[in-house]
Amino acid sequence: MPTPLISVAELATQLDDEGLRIVDTRWYLSDPAEGRVEYLRHHIPGAIFLHLDHDLSAPDGPGRHPLPDARLFARRLGSAGIGNRHRVVVYDDSGGSVAARLWWMLRHVGHDQVRVLDGGYSAWRTAELPTTAEIPARPPATFVGRERTDDLINGEELNRRLGSVVLLDARAPERYEGHKDPVDPVAGHIPTAISAPYAENNAVDGRFLPAKELRRKFRTLGLGRGKPVVAYCGSGVTSCSTILAAEIAGLPAPLLYPGSWSDWCTTRGRPVASGPEPGAAQGETTNAPRDEV
Repeated sequence: MPTPLISVAELATQLDDEGLRIVDTRWYLSDPAEGRVEYLRHHIPGAIFLHLDHDLSAPDGPGRHPLPDARLFARRLGSAGIGNRHRVVVYDDSGGSVAARLWWMLRHVGHDQVRVLDGGYSAWRTAELPTTAEIPARPPATFVGRERTDDLINGEELNRRLGSVVLLDARAPERYEGHKDPVDPVAGHIPTAISAPYAENNAVDGRFLPAKELRRKFRTLGLGRGKPVVAYCGSGVTSCSTILAAEIAGLPAPLLYPGSWSDWCTTRGRPVASGPEPGAAQGETTNAPRDEV
């Protein structure tokens, strides 16, 4: 299995490699359309664009960004020119927080030849490496997926196992504590969850922290002690960055709760905690209907 990160210097030497596929996944919560607009203006030469909402999510399902059906996702990859024989490099300009979603999804369907560009597009531009507005013509490819079942957990199972897993909440502290939630109808966190903001996995330049530093951080949170670990966020996107960071650290990858908080808080009867402490497995419940998302 390749290392999960690639540097801009290493990628710059591989732009002419026909066995490589580069994917731009820039996406912004404040304006989901902006990433594609920016891609059309300039991107890394040879990169194609996949949109979080349209290509990396299903139209319906648990949470705001449901995982797409594995067969449909494999078909989408093939139509974009990504086949089983291709190595894939994914980037964004959000510290890997969106690119990690595609990194996780590719591994979920059995494609381990995928890496995330450390520092993303910002690091590429800072290094004054070439960019282009030219959209590459990639012929369709054959992608046959082998969907894994050991890398995720759904809300029902998680609810049963609260207290027996290490649960990491990758959202910002103010959302975890329940002060405000700009996206979901209920604020707070899943009881027993530990606040572990994904942004703290990155240095100020957007690159991931060194493996040793990440390992120290995650061990403090309870990883690597033999207890199952689950990561969640708002909608199953930025928690993939936490999973990526754990792998960089050389620790077992946490399970992903794909529906995350947007699924949990809109399911009747699920316990909710607030404040800076994880809380017990039992707590107040929310009666928010699903159509409030």
